[in-house]
Amino acid sequence: MFGYVTPCKMELKIKDYEKFKAYYCGLCKSIKTNIGNIPRFSLNYDMTFLAILLDSIYGEKTSYSKITCSIHVLKKKIIVNENNCLKYAAFCNIILSYYKLLDNINDDSSFKSRVFSIFLKKYVQNVPPYLNGHLDYIKEELNNLNTIESLNKSCESIDKVSHPFAKLIGFILSSYKNDENKPNLYWLGYNLGKWIYIIDAWDDLENDIKGKKFNAINACFNKSNDDYKTFSKSIERQIDFTLVSCASECLATLNKLPLKRNEDLLYNILQLGLMEKMDKVFKRSVYNNEKSI
Repeated sequence: MFGYVTPCKMELKIKDYEKFKAYYCGLCKSIKTNIGNIPRFSLNYDMTFLAILLDSIYGEKTSYSKITCSIHVLKKKIIVNENNCLKYAAFCNIILSYYKLLDNINDDSSFKSRVFSIFLKKYVQNVPPYLNGHLDYIKEELNNLNTIESLNKSCESIDKVSHPFAKLIGFILSSYKNDENKPNLYWLGYNLGKWIYIIDAWDDLENDIKGKKFNAINACFNKSNDDYKTFSKSIERQIDFTLVSCASECLATLNKLPLKRNEDLLYNILQLGLMEKMDKVFKRSVYNNEKSI
């Protein structure tokens, strides 16, 4: 369910592309420094966006350095140096990843998720006390989501099904600091969470229908129990409209936030990156065989 929030590389200036990679590597280093080496496998682009957004609002002057790491041993990588926004994103990354693994186990008894969750469990138990509320909230909302999915094989509303995950992302974006930006950060996160949940459901639709697994889009709209090809063709425009509406709300809310830096990068992600990701998932263009950023 994670990894959909990325910039549109082709429309980025080189400096902004390098900046995105520096935040990504900086977040990876922050996970290693504050949590441990093993949890770095859970690193994802969505939490990189979180780090960039928060640092653009609350961070002091961003500093960079060049380092080598176990993955890139021959070439030094530019990273954003450790700061409080990266640290917050690092802990959110590990908490979300752990509970998502547990959700995967509940969904399909995934052996890989079970193994990874065992490795992550001890790290999650050692998060700072000030994030205990995050642990409880994320666990509660994912449990709510799991309950809705398990009880509603035929759902009345995609909004209702996506609500717990949307709330969860809204909470994470808006809980770094309790100030005047909190409502706008929550609304941006809520719409982004809804967008992530629905595009993930669309991405998994074919496999879920064939495997007879729960899929929110299938449960809410496929009342005639059509095959994937027939159903997806009939519902594509509606799902596209919902996703574009969510992305539009994200962009409109970004306009209300007091950004100190990274404006071009953030607008690229929310204005172009989300649309590009939709094109890839909807298989509407040449992106079919393109690798992720």
